[in-house]
Amino acid sequence: MSFRIRALGLLMLIAMTATVATAWLTLRQANRQVRETVTAGQQETSRIAGELRAYGLAHATWDGLAPTVTALAKDTGQRIRVVTEADVLLADSDILAGRPPRTVSVRPPVLVDARPTLRLAAGQVRRASMKQTASAIAAYRSYAADAVCLTRAGAETVTGTGAFGVPTVRAEHRPARCPEPTEAYDSLTPRDLDALRPCEAEKRFSDCLQRVFNDRVASVAPPRLEVGLGFRDESPPALAVAPTAAVAAGVALAVILGGLLLSRAVLRPVRALTLAAKGLGEGDLGRRVPVSGRDEIAQLGGAFNRMADSLQASEEHQRRLTSDIAHELRTPLANLRGYLEALRDGVLEPTPELLESLHEEALLQQRIVDDLRDLALAEAGALAYHPRDVDLRELLETSHRAHLPQAGAAGLVLTLEAPRPVYARVDPDRLRQVVGNLISNALRATATGGSVTLALLGDGDRAVLEVRDTGTGIAAEDLPRLFDRFWRADVSRGRATGGSGLGLSIARQIVADQGGTIEVRSAVGEGTTFAVALPRARDGQPPAGGDAGTGPSASR
Repeated sequence: MSFRIRALGLLMLIAMTATVATAWLTLRQANRQVRETVTAGQQETSRIAGELRAYGLAHATWDGLAPTVTALAKDTGQRIRVVTEADVLLADSDILAGRPPRTVSVRPPVLVDARPTLRLAAGQVRRASMKQTASAIAAYRSYAADAVCLTRAGAETVTGTGAFGVPTVRAEHRPARCPEPTEAYDSLTPRDLDALRPCEAEKRFSDCLQRVFNDRVASVAPPRLEVGLGFRDESPPALAVAPTAAVAAGVALAVILGGLLLSRAVLRPVRALTLAAKGLGEGDLGRRVPVSGRDEIAQLGGAFNRMADSLQASEEHQRRLTSDIAHELRTPLANLRGYLEALRDGVLEPTPELLESLHEEALLQQRIVDDLRDLALAEAGALAYHPRDVDLRELLETSHRAHLPQAGAAGLVLTLEAPRPVYARVDPDRLRQVVGNLISNALRATATGGSVTLALLGDGDRAVLEVRDTGTGIAAEDLPRLFDRFWRADVSRGRATGGSGLGLSIARQIVADQGGTIEVRSAVGEGTTFAVALPRARDGQPPAGGDAGTGPSASR
């Protein structure tokens, strides 16, 4: 994967993770705390109202309510102010706690009604229900009088629920001033029944009975309460800081780790490249960088290593070339110098034979210099080529005729095997230079009585020129070095019999520049075959109206 994509992906992942995590945490915390606040407020309100109502039901009075308010304020953490509907203060948690009372919150007060809810038998006629309600009114009056008396006397009481939902109260040690209550039916009055008669025609019969019940017992029941909770300017609940801080720290840690990983992934190979480049600049051509992966950094490391390989190979190549040139020129130049000094000192007579020998030696050195120049131009891509469609059979015929005298003088047979024309798009002069070099090498490597064969083959989209000899052959271990500069398979052969040692190097470069290849097959004692494969011309025909070859056609 691309390093740029990895870097962008990592940064986007970190940014998205941080954003999503922060948003999720904030929303979650806010929702949870809002729910908790609302739920807790409702629960606390319900609890406070429930306990206050339970007190009113149990005691039928609000006397002694202060301890209950104090306990509720302590348990719930709420500021509680209890007043009657007539705005009579019954208890204030601030005052009970010994601090100045704070301004009551603007929230609506909670209403607490301590009058019981009727529980009448279902499915009976309305008159029976009305009679039961009247009995409940009487029972509650009797209960309220007894409960108030016991409460004010400080007696320990046990509260229960009697008929029709009316509370009951009993005391194990009843004070003398609180006699046993009379039968509830003794308190039943005709006025109660008369007050209930309008309910008989009401659609909401049960509600009407409850309403009349509340009205008839209002004189003995504790008054309704208005309970104020909280205080003005109370601070709203804040979001919890710890989870938010933990997530923020986690995101920051993730960003730091991501940055460290990114910097490690980038800076370590860059540092290695810097050190290797510095060493390379100081002459340490063996410096390389480790390469792993397939991203841009790895590609840069691979390119650097290839560059270092090329520089090292070029340096070694130049050093070896310099050494080879010095080796090739030292001996003949030393010979020339020796002969010239001998002639100058009068040691030798300047005979025509000696002067001819010195002239040949100078021509040989000139040939070496020319070959080096051709090879340098070819390797630099500066050697000029003029390609065109060439009849390779005609080119081989020209080379065959040119080397027949040399072959005859050496006692060799030079034959040509080219049954049909084969065309290739090449530079004919450069290709004839290659073929001539191969023929010359084959003639030198073949003993008297042997033969050298020039062959032309058409192999698909390739045209193949072969130069085969029956010479001494080349050992398998020497084949890889055959195209090296100044290298000779037979070290006993000198420049006079073995050439300059540059011909095969030049031939390989010329063939490669024209899109071809040159290969060699050889066996010691059997001979050697050089095969030059070239791309065939597209149409396989000679150019119209022109000469495709390099010379006149010979008879076949």
